[in-house]
Amino acid sequence: MKFISWNVNGLRACDGKGFRESFAALDADFFCLQETKMQPHQLDMAFEGYESYWNSAEKKGYSGTAIFTRHKPLSVTYGLGIEEHDHEGRVITLEMPQFYLVTVYTPNSQDGLRRLDYRMTWDDAFRQYLLSLDARKPVVVCGDLNVAHEEIDLKNPKTNRKNAGFTDEERAKFTQLLQAGFTDTFRYFNPTLEGVYSWWSYRFRAREKNAGWRIDYFLVSNRLQPQLTDANIHNEVFGSDHCPVEVDIDF
Repeated sequence: MKFISWNVNGLRACDGKGFRESFAALDADFFCLQETKMQPHQLDMAFEGYESYWNSAEKKGYSGTAIFTRHKPLSVTYGLGIEEHDHEGRVITLEMPQFYLVTVYTPNSQDGLRRLDYRMTWDDAFRQYLLSLDARKPVVVCGDLNVAHEEIDLKNPKTNRKNAGFTDEERAKFTQLLQAGFTDTFRYFNPTLEGVYSWWSYRFRAREKNAGWRIDYFLVSNRLQPQLTDANIHNEVFGSDHCPVEVDIDF
């Protein structure tokens, strides 16, 4: 099965930049979106052979997630089931016969790290949520996790050390998540590969210079490692400040 995840940074905007063509070309079993920034009625977005599920933020034009799937889920859950965290449309979970698929748009700590304390609370709650699922069946989790884990995961680690997405605190929470029983699939296949990123600032011609960050991930329960067949970052695909990421799993 082929899984794709993409932070589209506004699906309506991305739709005007070739989203449907990219969707068709990537030809995934599951296509997960983050930062849709819309309510479902604002765009007629349907694909033959796919069902879609949407979790929109209460605040218009903000955050939001969606999943397009060729395979009918046993059940669908929106959010974490925690009031504090469930107003921004950040999580969708599909229960499939053999696994759970979770897509997430992790909160950004923001300029001046003004949301870092909330981010720490979120990271703990999200990890506990994944562990509760993992106790029942293996988990595939994807999305914009808003953290570059190691120095290899961004172009300029030294100058970004205390910036949102590369603070010691955020990186430690990501380490904690992996240590709880999850595998970073791209690093599983490419442990030392440098210069491959999934997000570039719109400023300073960052994408042209490949001054990027790898903040979009597919993580899987460790026991799925033998079933992993490939992981890719599609930096040839444009339409957002992020590019799609992929994992292939033999289910």
